[in-house]
Amino acid sequence: MNDIAPEGELNARDQLIEAASQIMRDGDQVDLSLSELSLRSGLNSALVKYYFGNKQGLMLALLERDMRNIVNSLDALVAKDFSPDEKLRVHIRAVIGTYFRFPYLNRLLMRMVRDAAPEVSRKIADDYLVPISNAYKRLIDEGVQKGLFRPIDPGLFYFTVTGAADRFFSARLVLHHCFGQSEMTEQMRDDYADHTLDLIMPGLLSRNSA
Repeated sequence: MNDIAPEGELNARDQLIEAASQIMRDGDQVDLSLSELSLRSGLNSALVKYYFGNKQGLMLALLERDMRNIVNSLDALVAKDFSPDEKLRVHIRAVIGTYFRFPYLNRLLMRMVRDAAPEVSRKIADDYLVPISNAYKRLIDEGVQKGLFRPIDPGLFYFTVTGAADRFFSARLVLHHCFGQSEMTEQMRDDYADHTLDLIMPGLLSRNSA
């Protein structure tokens, strides 16, 4: 795009992304209407075309914002100088915290991979899924070498962590109808993180470590 963007571009662009995020969080959904986006953001929906090309472009920008935080945080964590089991504990808590804030995230990721053009789906995988799996491989290999972990498949570990985080925070209606819980709280987030770590980590640790 060669046009000069209007003053306040970053602010307006970020407002649209955040409004889309709020709509998905509040509605427990992975779709939105441009009219609802305009009402929520206070901006003309025509700006979606200006900044993102179309609604799918907005969805991709939202996915980039939220997934980039996970990838960058995991890369920084891998580089830190403490044990691989502690790194994974910190990471799993962070993933659960991310899904608490953005419960639509995995559903949005799967929708974009399914519905986007093949080259876009490939880019999503290369930008987010492959780096996460590679980081898991490095952490697991390090733990195996130190006698802390038993050998496991890093790809399957990715699905275990993501599935555990996604399933709980995308089940708000189940919690409401079956358990009488109307909303997710920070205490529920923390309790679920403790519970998930208690289940996942013993399966990862070697017999001697356990």
